[in-house]
Amino acid sequence: MSALLYIIGNAGCGKSSLTSAFKNWMQAHGYEAVTVNLDPGVEWLPYAPDIDVREWIRIDEVMRNYGVGPNGAQIVAADLLAVEVEKLRSAMEEYVADYYIVDTPGQMELFTLRSSSHVVVECLGRREAVLAYLFDPSLAKTPQGFISLVLQCLSAQFRLDLPCVSALSKADLISAEEREKILEWSREPEALYLALTSEGSLTATLSTELFRALESMQAYRELVPTSSETGEGIPDLYSAVQQVIYGSEDLSPD
Repeated sequence: MSALLYIIGNAGCGKSSLTSAFKNWMQAHGYEAVTVNLDPGVEWLPYAPDIDVREWIRIDEVMRNYGVGPNGAQIVAADLLAVEVEKLRSAMEEYVADYYIVDTPGQMELFTLRSSSHVVVECLGRREAVLAYLFDPSLAKTPQGFISLVLQCLSAQFRLDLPCVSALSKADLISAEEREKILEWSREPEALYLALTSEGSLTATLSTELFRALESMQAYRELVPTSSETGEGIPDLYSAVQQVIYGSEDLSPD
């Protein structure tokens, strides 16, 4: 049975780059990986997708056929994905793979908040499916930003009803001090609480209430630092996904 790894996160967090790096790492280690692009509006990708939703849905055609602008076309296209999902599944079934790495739309809400995403997840199967939520370090380096990302991650997991692993993307682009601070917050929530309470901002009360609510739901999980440029963390992310899906850190390559 093939695994389905959905790469999700805010626009610009590095989803496509990680998709490419993850596939390259898997192939280098003897595994079969297939990339699936679900963003009909993307103009350029750092990899050649094996399966591309743009074969069936294109933003320029949606704009022309439905008389909407670019933003409206993105919403229509997200819903059209549910209509074309059987074609997507048929295309995926033509491959024999250990992993399907699914690169989701740049605007995360187009995948996580639309009803069409449930149709896609159900059609492609839930049994060996997992989300990989990417924490953008430019947002995660403040306590409020970190908690906001935790909320978004939890929302995506709640909406799609799939298990989730969390990764710090672009870890090579931040200072060692910033990186360690973010990772400490993910490992030790009390360190995050201290950072929140020390700021004394107008939103401090709200932030601490959110912190405690998320803590009670065990929403905090240790981040896997990754870099698509250097390859750092890709093996650790793979092991984390393997543990969630199979209860083991490794597959046996063919």
